[in-house]
Amino acid sequence: MNLEQRLTEVARRVDDALDQLLPREGRLAEAMRYAALAPGKRLRPFLAIAAGQLLGADEQAILRAACALECIHAYSLVHDDLPCMDDDDLRRGRPTTHKAFDEATAVLAGDGLQSLAFQILADPKTHADAAVRADLVLDLARAAGADGMAGGQMLDLSGSPHLERMQAMKTGALIVAAVQIPLIVARAADDVRSRLVGYARDLGLAYQIADDLLDAEGETEELGKAAGKDADAGKANFVTCLGVESARRKRDDLARSATARLDLFGDEASSLRDVVEFVLNRRR
Repeated sequence: MNLEQRLTEVARRVDDALDQLLPREGRLAEAMRYAALAPGKRLRPFLAIAAGQLLGADEQAILRAACALECIHAYSLVHDDLPCMDDDDLRRGRPTTHKAFDEATAVLAGDGLQSLAFQILADPKTHADAAVRADLVLDLARAAGADGMAGGQMLDLSGSPHLERMQAMKTGALIVAAVQIPLIVARAADDVRSRLVGYARDLGLAYQIADDLLDAEGETEELGKAAGKDADAGKANFVTCLGVESARRKRDDLARSATARLDLFGDEASSLRDVVEFVLNRRR
């Protein structure tokens, strides 16, 4: 299968698993499901599963942990879209959660998804070893919290001049967390850990630069969300700070660095290499 087919297959597996894990009854459950089961590439779960296959990690543990990660990602999008944050009306071609429901329900849906993520990780169904479950909880909590995604969002809202640090926290932390899942489950050696974490860090920053380029050059209909918002709002990103050409060069340098970190694994890391190309060429 090519990468698009593999992404589709992983997205189907993740959607099926999330469908079973998400609550079903009531308005809050409806909003949580609307946010978490929205159409998407499921790139973070794909990274976790691809790295897990590379390391020979338990597939069921990886899938459940990847669903927890996707719950955190979905919650972050719900909250980021709120009027008090980025104030977006469109996400993945659909009304954002607070537009489809209301602001209070959207806040609670995000809260519910965050709690569900840690409920999934702490459940013995995810892994029989309590120490592995505890490490998964700890790593995702760090990635989502003040030293990770939430802290990065705060820096963004405050107009921090430390662009790389902000984006490494806001966007990169969950991409790194994706590869940390199989590293924890497989109890991988330090050299393997350093290679894959370095790959994910480079990939996360390249992903953000690609996103900034799309915001500057893309069309709303193609992106599935409002284009040109950062420039209109006067927000700093890699394009507004570096210009289009310099941002594109930095993205490409990071992509080369990410790919080089996989040399240790040979052809077995082909799926992870393909993700780098996907990031370079994505249109939404």
